[in-house]
Parts: sequence; structure tokens; C-alpha cells
Amino acid sequence: MKSLDPMRTEIVRSLVASVAEEMGQILRRASLSPNIRERLDFSTAVFDRQGELVAHAEHIPVHLGSMVASIRLLLPRLQRARETLIFNDPYAGGSHLPDLTLVTPVVEEGQRTPLFFVANRAHHADIGAKHQSPLPLAECLEDEGVVIAPTDFTRDGQLNRKVLEHILNNVKTFDEREVDLTAQLAANRRGAERMTELVARLGRDHLCGHLGELLQRDEEAMRSFLATFPEGDFTFADHLDDDGFGSGPVRLSVTLCASGGTLRCDFSASADQVRGPLNTVPAVVTSAVLYVLCCLAGPRRRQASSGLLRPIEILTRPGSVLNPKPPAAVGAGNMETSQRVVDILLGALHQVLPGRIPAASQGTMNNLAFAGHDARHKRYFTYYETLAGGTGALPDRPGSAAVHSHMTNTLNTPIEVLENDYPLRVLRYQRRRGSGGQGLQRGGDGLIREFEVLQELTATLLTDRRTTHPYGLEGGLEGQCGVNEQLSDGYRTRLPGKVTLTLYPGERLVLATPGGGGYGEASSKSDDRGRRVDHPASDQRGAAHQSRAGTPADRGGERRGSPSRPR
Repeated sequence: MKSLDPMRTEIVRSLVASVAEEMGQILRRASLSPNIRERLDFSTAVFDRQGELVAHAEHIPVHLGSMVASIRLLLPRLQRARETLIFNDPYAGGSHLPDLTLVTPVVEEGQRTPLFFVANRAHHADIGAKHQSPLPLAECLEDEGVVIAPTDFTRDGQLNRKVLEHILNNVKTFDEREVDLTAQLAANRRGAERMTELVARLGRDHLCGHLGELLQRDEEAMRSFLATFPEGDFTFADHLDDDGFGSGPVRLSVTLCASGGTLRCDFSASADQVRGPLNTVPAVVTSAVLYVLCCLAGPRRRQASSGLLRPIEILTRPGSVLNPKPPAAVGAGNMETSQRVVDILLGALHQVLPGRIPAASQGTMNNLAFAGHDARHKRYFTYYETLAGGTGALPDRPGSAAVHSHMTNTLNTPIEVLENDYPLRVLRYQRRRGSGGQGLQRGGDGLIREFEVLQELTATLLTDRRTTHPYGLEGGLEGQCGVNEQLSDGYRTRLPGKVTLTLYPGERLVLATPGGGGYGEASSKSDDRGRRVDHPASDQRGAAHQSRAGTPADRGGERRGSPSRPR
């Protein structure tokens, strides 16, 4: 085959990526829920006829990588498809139930098989969980919401009302769900139109040839990068705090074995599957591997393709927390366990690429959900958000403060939107100074967000790094753990990392997120022992909150223990 012009290949890559970007803009503008409209908790991508990821918008890493595995699993059905497919079943191509995925085939006129697939995945704050919380501490998949096996969401190109009504009959916020789902469908329709236009404009053979070339070049780039790895086995382990039902810490482990431009990532030594929702499916593990190696493979790797995964073998043990047997609950695995998979991958890669790997970032998405009946708007509501924290320091610079990191790439919910749409008031939203680990380069600080509840509601926290610290590297100190607290009647109560509780008018919920780990031993010049540390329960108006034991709240601070660093 004649060698293709690399500049033209990059132009084609950008053209197809622009299709994914336009899909994302349509999804955002046409959606109703703040989680999609404001926080951008969705992703869009384009796949070729073989199910290879060829382009994506810069959205959520945990979505994009897992969609690669999803499309591969469903490819035999997709290659016969002419309708848009919808699914969320984690054991049949999904990630966790709130992530509803739509895949639309792009079929040339006069052809029978698809030439491309356009897909989007969006997080829905209400998917019909058994309990009142939209983010339940579930023990089995069915308790986490309605399970949708791969199903035709359109009939002859038109919305399949029967499938839509099945979803709406299982949720309480049906207006949001209907608008968001039709927005997802509209995004895919536009993506299919744009890809059809590109085929007509560039020609089928020209377009497919350049996309095949970029897959090959990405594979070669990854092989060249992996060829710099020393041969041998490199192991690292870390832990999740617990599974929400008292079992923990939960060990996650990876062994990397590099050889001749290939890499095996073996997670088999990770713990058995757990009772709570911290289990995660192999597709999410694939997301973490793709994300980490894409970040390291070179500065132009803003666009990932399936070619990057070709030299990589990923092993998980059936029955483990990273490859559970159905019907194990997996709701938090997509959000929390995925972050720890990144942590152990980076810890192992620090042994391979010293001087290039950051210390641990906060290692949690700090998932928070509220649900109840809003008396002002006379409707049931669900609110879901993830909170930012500190990132790990690098050898040449400190970590960033109060940002989303690694497997999430969402925005915060603007306070004005939150207070207008929900019976909540935000009293504090600030940087948690001093929470980053000390070192030659300091870890980034977390944040503090304090809510006042205006009417009775149910709150659920699915958070981690409340007892296990984000690790430092090369003598850098650990980042501080996160803290969850309830303030009521002048007293405060320390809450566990994973809990569902009822809050009443006037009560407050405070989340202080973890800081990132430090890098390198601190010199005398960088010693910041006098640095002010913000505690989660310190009242900015001077009220004397007391703990249940009668201890002044401003003595609460953080856990000061220093558990041994994971190995």
C-alpha cells in the first residue's frame, strides 16, 4: 500500500474529532439535567467498522476507555445493526447503570453493513435505584437501578417509545430523563450525518485509509514508548478504604511486565469481589490503562485511538473486585475503584520511569447525591456531583489545587444553578489549605464545600481516601485524607466515607476533599510548618460547633495517622 501523507492523516483525525466535538455540544445544549448541562458528565466518540476508536472529544477518561471495550463486546450485533442501540448493563457492555450509552451505525446508501459507529455515554442522576438515594450502597446490580440490556432505541430511525417508557416508568425524575435521552439521540443523529458528509466529501477509501493509518501510527508510537521500559516485573499495590459494609481495606494490585515493545498489566492479585458497590468491570480497568499510558506516551496524545491499546495485554481475575461475577453491585467502581487503579498503575510506573511520574492525586471522586421532594418546585429531585481535590506533585512542579483529576474531567455545579434548582444553600466553597503533602514539591490542596439543607432530604456519600492517604514519592509526604461531617444543633458528627442519611432543615453537610501527595524530601527552605491548615468544620462566622464528645470543632482537623505506604 502506498504510504499516506502524515499531515493529511492528522487533518483527517481532526475532522473526525470535530464530529465528536459537535456531538458533545449538541448533547450539552439540548439536555436538561445540571449533571449533563453544567457539569458535562458525558462523552462522545467515533468508531470504525471494526469497532476501533478513531476519534473522540476531550471528555471523561473513564467513559472513553470503557466504550472501547463496550463496542468490541457488542461488535457482532452492531455490524448487523441499522438502528440506534441503547444499553447500560455493566455485564453486557456498560460501565455502571447511571451511564446510559447510545450507539448509532453510519451506513452508506445502498450498503448493508455500517461503515462507522457514533456513540455517546452520559451519566443520569436518576436511574431508578431501589432505595430513595440515586447513589445507593447496594449489594446487587438490580438494587442500583433499571438494567438495560443492548436494545434498539429506534425503529425505522424513529424513537422507540416502548423502550423510553420502560425507562421513565422506573425513575422519579422522568422529565429530566426524557429530555436527556432525546438529547443523546439527537447528538448521535448529528454525528451520523456529519460522518456521512465526510464520506461523500473525502471518499470512502480515502477516509478509511487515513483512519487505518492513524491506528497503525498510534500503535507504532506506543510500541516505541514501551520499548524504552526496562524488562522485568514491577508491582505496586494500594487500597480502597472499605466497601461500604465494613469490609476493608480492599487491596488493589498490578504487576507490569514489559518486553520488546509490549506491556502486560496483570491485576490478578487484587482482592476478591466485595459485598458493596466498589466492584468494577474489566472495561473500566481498560479505561484506566488507556488513560495512564496515553498521558505518558507523548505530548501530542490529546487524541487517543484503539491503536494505543494494541501492544497492551490486560489481565483481571474472574471473581475479583476488578472482574466481579454478576449480579455484584458495581455502581461506585466506575467512580472510586477506577481512581485507585490509576494510582497503582502510576505507582508501578514510577519504578519503570523514575522522574516522570507524579505522586498520588486525591484518589476519589467524592461522590455526593441528594434526593427528595422539592416543595418550592413541587417535584421530586435528584442532585449528583463529584468534588475536586488536590493532584500529586511532580519532580519539577507542585500539584494543582481543587481540580478534578485522572478518570474524571467534569466541571463543578455553579452555586447559582444549585441553589436555584434544589433546596440547598452553599455556605462555603474554598481551598482546603495545607491538605497537600509536603515535599520538595508540594501536593495540591483539596477543597471544602459546605451545604445547608433547606428541607428534609436523603443524602448519600460515596467517597474514599478517608482512611488511606494519597501516597507521596521520593520522600514526599502523603496528602491528607478527606473528611465528611454533619453539623446539627451546634454539634458535629464525623461521617464514614460511604453512608446514606436523612438531613433536616438547618442541618449542614461538610465535605473536605483529600490533598495530593508531595514529591521529594522537603528542604529547610521549603519547610512550611507555619502554613495555615483549614479544617472542614471551622465556622467562618465564629459559631462554636461542638463534637458529640464535646470537643471544640476547630480541634477536629484531619486524621494524623501515617499508615505505611502501599507497596
